[in-house]
Amino acid sequence: MRLVGDNIENIGIYSLRDALKIANDMSLDLVVISPKAEPPVCKVIDYQKFLYQQKKKQKEIKSNTQKVVTKEIRFGPNTDEHDYNFKLNHAKKFLEEGTKVKAFVFFKGRTILFKEQGEILLLRLAQDLEDYGKVEQLPKLEGKRMTIFISPLKK
Repeated sequence: MRLVGDNIENIGIYSLRDALKIANDMSLDLVVISPKAEPPVCKVIDYQKFLYQQKKKQKEIKSNTQKVVTKEIRFGPNTDEHDYNFKLNHAKKFLEEGTKVKAFVFFKGRTILFKEQGEILLLRLAQDLEDYGKVEQLPKLEGKRMTIFISPLKK
């Protein structure tokens, strides 16, 4: 097997017994890096330290990613003008903060007859929020709720 490592003087091809002896003499571990290579490649490292560094890298990558926050705004199909404006202001504030907005019209009982009104309401909301965000998904009816997604504009 081909032996590599940070503090190996004679990098080259060794038998398994010799490679293990070199690793034991250095009080390190012999780890197979590429078993399908010809000959297989092994590295002499401290395996626990290696695992720790891998975990640390993964944690750092995870902490650098941004979490997507979604706020929901609920309407009825016959939402009044004042209520609409109140919720519109909330949606503007959410989009300015950089969070996504999921607006939906909830149809209760027989209000499902007002599907068109619900769609008009959501499209009006999207048009009013044009300066703050862009529509990610047009109004879509799923069961008893019609949903629209609006994501904030890039700054």
